[in-house]
Amino acid sequence: MYSGNFSLMSWFLWFVFQSRLMKIREVAELLSARVVCGDDKLDHLIAYGFASDLMSDVLTLECENVLLVTGLCNLQTIRTAEMADITCIVFVRNKIVSEDMLSVAQENNMILLETSYSMYRTVGLLHTINLPPVF
Repeated sequence: MYSGNFSLMSWFLWFVFQSRLMKIREVAELLSARVVCGDDKLDHLIAYGFASDLMSDVLTLECENVLLVTGLCNLQTIRTAEMADITCIVFVRNKIVSEDMLSVAQENNMILLETSYSMYRTVGLLHTINLPPVF
């Protein structure tokens, strides 16, 4: 019988939560992504994934440690992520981050990744490593 400081249920919940946190480094490797901004933050942990090109949907999120996957590559994406407290964005379909985007992302300590994969493939790969969706 377990006789530690945690109840069995507490231990189980801790284990489940810890097991789904993953480092940005792992995500970048999985997606063959190029780190455009925040290469010193690759040990940052994420708990959930969310994919959208609609920034109005991104603004509805109310959780922390979210990885945003999007094909919308403009300054509005960076500003929306800033407002939603999202610090890591993966741009899909060979989208290239502009200098303006890079500047604002650096000011906000964001991590930006670029991948050649489609959004569908990117989300599928993230699903294979059990990154849970926001909802």
